Amino acid sequence: MARRVLNALESLPVELIADILGELDLSSLVTVSYVSNRLRAISSEPSLNPWRRPILRTLQNPVQQYDPALRHLGVRTTVPRNNFVEILSIARANYLLFEASLPNLKDSEWEECFRRRFLPSWAKVKKEGATWKEAFVKVLYRIWHRTTTACTHEEAWTDYVVLNRNGTANQLNSTSRGFDPLTIFEQMRIQNDLMQFQPRIRVVVEFADARVLAIGVLSKPRTSFGVNHLAKALLHPSGIDGDIPTKLPSLDIPSDESDGEQDHIINLPLRTGALGEARATETYRHLSHPLPTLPYENYPFFTPSGEDLRWLVEGDLEEGGMQWMWGMMLVAQLIGQNTKPPFGAPPPLDLDLVEGMSRSHYASLTFDDLKTIAPWIEPSKWIEGAGLGHDE
Repeated sequence: MARRVLNALESLPVELIADILGELDLSSLVTVSYVSNRLRAISSEPSLNPWRRPILRTLQNPVQQYDPALRHLGVRTTVPRNNFVEILSIARANYLLFEASLPNLKDSEWEECFRRRFLPSWAKVKKEGATWKEAFVKVLYRIWHRTTTACTHEEAWTDYVVLNRNGTANQLNSTSRGFDPLTIFEQMRIQNDLMQFQPRIRVVVEFADARVLAIGVLSKPRTSFGVNHLAKALLHPSGIDGDIPTKLPSLDIPSDESDGEQDHIINLPLRTGALGEARATETYRHLSHPLPTLPYENYPFFTPSGEDLRWLVEGDLEEGGMQWMWGMMLVAQLIGQNTKPPFGAPPPLDLDLVEGMSRSHYASLTFDDLKTIAPWIEPSKWIEGAGLGHDE
């Protein structure tokens, strides 16, 4: 009986067999790939690749329990090598370091893994003559070490970016030991007389090991003088809107309105229409290097995952009619085991993103990173260090 079933399966076209095998879980596919020479040949063929779907299903499992077969997949000859670029780009750092058997890949493939997983500026760890595998494992270990200890030996200074109200951008840094973006942003609020406004925080985009946070203030200004157009363009690129607008969560959040009358800011309609969507597609491209996580997979376009809260909509008004004001601080927050809430819990917003367990670990974010994740942002000046960028 079993033999007849196997013969019937093997008589099908190879594309259909590969499609059927792709519906199996990873452990079952490992077993089936050794049942016969024909199934082995189909499983080993890179152009058919029935492994990709089972691998992605276990990597994207929200309960973070990988299929046991994933652990030693790297030593199996029936698995095409291109699958390991996917695994090394997505799997958890501690799993790759301490549980998985790493595959033998070409140096160019290790470079692809590095660029798909990490921010561009992190490539500085690769020394001349070193391999990309060495750089990949070194950064992976640093991330695990930084998120499990208070040690900052490997990176004494943490870079961050500030988008200014006047259209310029500054790349600044602060000592990594005790790095606290809220403390730094508080100084920015004091300098701009904004202490009456609470910090608002949004996740710009999230990757396997880090997420980019934007920290600013929202208000209804009387004039457009303090409006930060760069901040608006970063969080809600012109021409991009969600098919399902994100509703404001039922949280007790102060309005942060200015004292006095309402201003005359025009709130544009949420939908852009067919022409606007076509132009947005021409202007923006899905980000792949580095690769966003599943809740942000459509970035810079809207991802209806429940976690993409870059812009919030209530009724026909975005952010309740408020505008991003004065400076906006951008930081890279490392993602540890407990950084994100449990599966099924509502996504954190504002101060909940930086307060609590495993949310105090940060890495450098530079201009190179900003140009990669938001290439449409065009500050009038890119200023490394403090100041206004005036020529000497």
